[in-house]
Amino acid sequence: MKMIKAVVQPHKLKDVKDSLAKAGVTKMTVSTAVGCGQQKGFSETYRGVITEVNLLNKTIVEIAVNEDYVDATVQAIIDGARTGNIGDGKIFISELKEAIRIRTGEKGKDAIG
Repeated sequence: MKMIKAVVQPHKLKDVKDSLAKAGVTKMTVSTAVGCGQQKGFSETYRGVITEVNLLNKTIVEIAVNEDYVDATVQAIIDGARTGNIGDGKIFISELKEAIRIRTGEKGKDAIG
């Protein structure tokens, strides 16, 4: 079992979800965050005052998958999120030691589905 965490542009979330659905992945957790990477933010002027904005809005998509779905899930995220510009995001994959479905008590692969 793996935990896949993708940090993507907020406006690409619909594309990522559509791409994941085509790959047969529909279970996910989505949250909002702020951060910066290679983009380093931008400057804007408001009423003559220059403001540095270095924390940008991001969307985090977390998906627990069985080993069989790792490659398809990663490729679906890339297909949905890629624009070719700096700031497209990152994907992190880590081992998932255990998963338990609260409703039924199922564990491991059965809990993920």
